[in-house]
Amino acid sequence: MRIVVDSREQRPFPFAKYEAEVERAGMPTADYSLPGFEDRVGIERKELGDLASCLMGANRERFEKELRRLSTYDLKAVVVEASMRDVADGLYRSEMRPHAVLQSVLTFQVRYGVPFLFCGDRAGAEYTTFWLLAKYAREIEERMKMLTKAQAPAKGEAA
Repeated sequence: MRIVVDSREQRPFPFAKYEAEVERAGMPTADYSLPGFEDRVGIERKELGDLASCLMGANRERFEKELRRLSTYDLKAVVVEASMRDVADGLYRSEMRPHAVLQSVLTFQVRYGVPFLFCGDRAGAEYTTFWLLAKYAREIEERMKMLTKAQAPAKGEAA
């Protein structure tokens, strides 16, 4: 499977444990997608400190714009390289309190319909990203097969 990684992504997942080829490209939104689906599939990756930072001040406005764009995608998610317990315990550098971080995340999930997936750590976030993309690619492939079958003439019919 080929995975597109945004050229601005600073710490991209290598996907070394997975059958994946990674290509870098500028994308309109998100960090990870599939070739040809960059405007329909988007996975945003966040480290915990980055997430807390994105929820404050001018960063919050920029992050909300990104979530607004993602909200129209077929497959969208924010994968977080931490657990909700890490947030609750304040294991990040920010003046934002854990309750405020969690409340913002829940608000954004409701407002934009973009799930925030707390994956425990970086390896969990990479696993989640790969398999979300793989499942989407498989679904598209199955839909294409069904369409092709539906459009094929029945036995004995003229083409």
